[in-house]
Amino acid sequence: MRKRSLLAYGGIYLRGLAMGAADVVPGVSGGTIAFISGIYEELLNTIKGFNLGTLKSLRKEGIVKTWKKINGAFILSLFSGIITSVITLASSISGILEQEGETVEKVALWSFFFGLIVASIIYIAKQVEKWSLKDITGLILGSVVAYYITIAGVSEDSDSLYFLFFSGMIAISAMILPGISGSFILVLLGAYQPIMRGLDGTVTALKNGDYLLMLTN
Repeated sequence: MRKRSLLAYGGIYLRGLAMGAADVVPGVSGGTIAFISGIYEELLNTIKGFNLGTLKSLRKEGIVKTWKKINGAFILSLFSGIITSVITLASSISGILEQEGETVEKVALWSFFFGLIVASIIYIAKQVEKWSLKDITGLILGSVVAYYITIAGVSEDSDSLYFLFFSGMIAISAMILPGISGSFILVLLGAYQPIMRGLDGTVTALKNGDYLLMLTN
């Protein structure tokens, strides 16, 4: 576990806010934000640390040592930012995206995230010191797959709990991979709007103190 100051954990929280905002909008990957902000490798290593051995460590070594071993402060700061961002932005961003026509808000939103995509491409490209034939081939294949995803047909919305569960499994896998948007995968599967509606309804129920309604959303 890396030692950090309280200010440093505040920076992790802000990175979480950016990742959460990216995950809400189709076309932008939270994994890309993690990569360009320098925490991607630590995030993967931390996630890998959660296994059956964690439960054994909790029983043998106690909460404090296990918390340090799994890099708990890092993951708590990061996921607090992600959750905060998703809760606060899901309703407003989905509302903007549902606006008909090219409104000022929609154009501004897409322009901002398009800028993030361009910046991430430039940053990632700089990490390759020497472009080999294998690297160029991977770039071309990745571009073809990405383009195919953008023109693929969108499935109709489904409110089936089983469908939403498996859609979530696929999307969360995409969300931690740089360059693949989990939200866009949800759009293609037809699960984006049902999930956004459910999330918005849950947030509204929490604000109103209606916990029974929250369980039905």
